[in-house]
Amino acid sequence: MTTTGFDVRRIGGRIGAEIIGVDIAGDLDPAVVPEINSALLQHKALFFRGQRLDDAAQLRFASLFGELTTAHPTVPSADGQPNVLAVNGEEGIRSNRWHTDVTFVRTPPKVTTLRSLVVPPYGGNTLIANAATAYRDLPKPLRALADRLWAVHTNDHDYAELRTAKAAEHRRQFVSRKYRTAHPVVRVHPESGERGLFIGGFAQRLVGLGPDESRDVLRILQSYVIRPENVVRWQWAPGDLVLFDNRVTQHYAPDDYGDLPRLLHRVTVAGDAPVGVDGEHSRVVEGDDAVHYTPAAAA
Repeated sequence: MTTTGFDVRRIGGRIGAEIIGVDIAGDLDPAVVPEINSALLQHKALFFRGQRLDDAAQLRFASLFGELTTAHPTVPSADGQPNVLAVNGEEGIRSNRWHTDVTFVRTPPKVTTLRSLVVPPYGGNTLIANAATAYRDLPKPLRALADRLWAVHTNDHDYAELRTAKAAEHRRQFVSRKYRTAHPVVRVHPESGERGLFIGGFAQRLVGLGPDESRDVLRILQSYVIRPENVVRWQWAPGDLVLFDNRVTQHYAPDDYGDLPRLLHRVTVAGDAPVGVDGEHSRVVEGDDAVHYTPAAAA
């Protein structure tokens, strides 16, 4: 598809498109930004090959989509870059689990940008799933049930296996502030109006159900999100940037590259509190509004 000065080439039938012919390291024509955002709403994940970006350029590009968050609610930022999180694939701290970024706070990010710095010669891909098509795939009775459910998301759970002392330290940082937030299982997208399953790895139980029932129902719903037809796989090359809509996707980084190094830098854009089918907003169960992470103006 040809748009304002660049091409949008679909990668998957349900999710993902590569953006061809735009240099996001430079000053973009203001007319291009709404075009990219429109492509993002349609395709959920956009891929930019071979961009010449440093941290400053990534920050500048991400800020075109809204106010930036700080790097993470609990994990330290990259040195000297309060809005940049180093996603370092050291063994033992790899978060190889389907999730949506930072859903344990009331206002998870709107969008996420990931930029590759160090890429292993094999493996280390990123998988991204479309939670809106997953919702539409549900049988009508299951969809009606999901519309009424709320889930408690928390950072205080076994997110990664503790194989090393460094992994134990990472977990200590990760849960240094504990958060539990109730989100609707079906989120209404604030721009497109689409409904999508808003669950993933931080969703640990369903409101009103016990642990066993919660696990079973979440497993069934999650199985629709990660169906192959709803997933796109990106094979990284140095200099790539991926932009995805954190409001209606999940992502996963398979731990399939042994002891090889892998380093990405993540910058996220502040989002709003999710809204369910019933019009109710997400609410804090434990912790605070994480305004040190999501600016109050954006919340």
